[in-house]
Amino acid sequence: MAHRPPFFIRCASPRQRLPRPSRLALAAALALLAGQSAAQDAPQASIQTVTISGRSAAGAVSLAGFGDIPLSRAPFSATVLGLGQLQDAGISGIADLTRLDAAITDAYNAPGYWGQLAVRGFTLDNRFNYRRDGLPINAETVIAQGNKQSLEILKGTSGLQAGTSAPGGLVNLVVKRPRDQVGTATLGWEQDGSYGAALDVGRREGGLGWRVNASADRLDPVTHNSRGSRAMVAAAFEAQINAGSLIEAELEWSRQSQPSTPGFSLLGDRLPSAASIDPRVNLNNQPWSLPVVMAGRTASLRYTQALGAELNLVAHGMRQRLDSDDRIAFPFGLFDPVTYDCAPCDRYASNGKFSIWDFRSEGERRTSDALDVSVNGRVETLGLDHQFNAGVLATRYQARFNRQAYNLVGVGSIDGLSVVPADPTLSDEQTNRDERSTELHLQDAITLSPRWSLWAGLRHSGLQRNSLRTDGSRATGYSQGFTTPWLALSHALSPNDQAYLSWGQGVESEVAPNRKGYSNAGQALPALKSEQVEAGFKHSESSLDWHVAGFDIQRPAWRDLGDCSLPSGCTRRADGQARHRGVEVEADWRIGRWNLRGSAMALQARREGSTDSSLNGLRPTNVPAASLKAQAAYNLASVPGLALLAFVTHEGERMVLPDNSIATPGWTKFDLGARYSHKLGPRTLLWRVGVDNLADQRAWKEAPYQYDHAYLYPLAPRTFHVSVQVSL
Repeated sequence: MAHRPPFFIRCASPRQRLPRPSRLALAAALALLAGQSAAQDAPQASIQTVTISGRSAAGAVSLAGFGDIPLSRAPFSATVLGLGQLQDAGISGIADLTRLDAAITDAYNAPGYWGQLAVRGFTLDNRFNYRRDGLPINAETVIAQGNKQSLEILKGTSGLQAGTSAPGGLVNLVVKRPRDQVGTATLGWEQDGSYGAALDVGRREGGLGWRVNASADRLDPVTHNSRGSRAMVAAAFEAQINAGSLIEAELEWSRQSQPSTPGFSLLGDRLPSAASIDPRVNLNNQPWSLPVVMAGRTASLRYTQALGAELNLVAHGMRQRLDSDDRIAFPFGLFDPVTYDCAPCDRYASNGKFSIWDFRSEGERRTSDALDVSVNGRVETLGLDHQFNAGVLATRYQARFNRQAYNLVGVGSIDGLSVVPADPTLSDEQTNRDERSTELHLQDAITLSPRWSLWAGLRHSGLQRNSLRTDGSRATGYSQGFTTPWLALSHALSPNDQAYLSWGQGVESEVAPNRKGYSNAGQALPALKSEQVEAGFKHSESSLDWHVAGFDIQRPAWRDLGDCSLPSGCTRRADGQARHRGVEVEADWRIGRWNLRGSAMALQARREGSTDSSLNGLRPTNVPAASLKAQAAYNLASVPGLALLAFVTHEGERMVLPDNSIATPGWTKFDLGARYSHKLGPRTLLWRVGVDNLADQRAWKEAPYQYDHAYLYPLAPRTFHVSVQVSL
């Protein structure tokens, strides 16, 4: 019988602690954006000029809660990617968003597993930082994109929009709804042998509307031993009961089955050259390796009732059910099979050897419920105009697991050729969780004068959280309440220019690990309140949009003080803070046949105020100090409907180890593509073709240090892809 490694007892749950490496960048069309998003549900009869736009200056960010105020006038930073942007950029998963915005970077992205993002250097929490049509969802799954109308990324602290969340920002997925008439079919191919088909049809007539999306994909990427499949079916309906009442309902089912891909690591004290590593190698290549299977079912119902000319009541409820089988031959450290001593523990050995663990957690079930009832609209009080949203959000979350396998089965090597026996013995327990919350929220945009506006918001959250191991041990439970305010002042210098200053708080909540090494085991820790100050300037006109913002985020940091190997030998408490200060710049310029878009971020992320002076001044792992994302499109006059496209992506060095002794070099990647729209009889065809990583650049794309282990994820090799979309 395999024994548990000594580090195992330090973890809340192997299911939570197992790191997941970076996904090879999904090959996507290097295209961006044909016309306004409202015109992009389907190819149109006329040929469209190809433009690029990573944000919608005119559109609103529904996630912010301030109604239909244009983003160009909003006192916060956000990116809005419409349907056309998502299709042309080939966004098929959350991880792909890193191609389009400098503030968004990778934070654990592996083929076959769910994506993770970092915004402004903070890793988003997949349990709390994601929304679907504004309601909270669990993103510990592969999120289907085929029925999404747009993606919204709100940057910075989000205590006004979320009860608890990491301070980087929020991601909101906006579901496709019925249109007057929609009809497209799409076929696509991607190197080595991935191909798929998708259908998007719908109609609205006589107060009733419907829309159906369906897709199926055979997954065979350039990474070895990672074949899989993916499917999705979704439907949305609406009924206009009368002039002031609207009922909207939608359903979604999705499933993906694919082996996940572990990452590489340091070789002893050496950072291996990325040029010496084949990025196609999958270390999860045992004969007994099984795919990770993730299935999801989501349903929502929204009722909108007009209470007056500019006042609405909205009741919006949703249920999400996720089912997963998580399996992998997982490389982690190098352990003695008898004593379980490890040398090294947090990386691979200098000769490229590592321990392989048979991990299996089957029958995972996560269920999320949410109901928000709010009143929103515009009123005038004491001569001031108010655009407000006030309501209450009730949520419930439940996670249920079975016993799991996490067994040492042998030694592997980075050449991916080692074969070891399986051991599926269910060797340990997991942790079931229950959570309820009630949140009261209020947002108000107050027009003080034609040029000045005051923006204010407040959210009060009450939490009840409980956890229990699957064998009935280690029970914890606590209640907590907190209030998170937000305030901003904006000034319109001209019809095209606005300056703003904002301040807000975010909050996170957790308990100390319920293990004997902690003197405060199982106790609720004080809520971690992060703060952000942001100052920005926005310019918006017909040919040019640009935005610059400076931000300063401070987030308290937890640390274990003492020796946790002794009974009650250590205490987990706040010790100093993580401070992220930076500048973001975005620009979108449309001139003649050219469309140029770029974003850049310079970030100073440091540890401050720790009682251990050796920690102060250190940079966090896996956070680039600088990043640049640029796209260009040129519309050929000689061939109407044809545009040539290019991407440039640059990210600076990332720290691999917490002591900052090793860092990965920065890297730059070039992608090329083309987009061609033309008529074929009564149909319009839209072709996309491209090559990602044109120069076949070898580099370490990201280097997360998670759960006491360093990982290295390579850039995907050169990849070709093509697709065609046909109007129906």
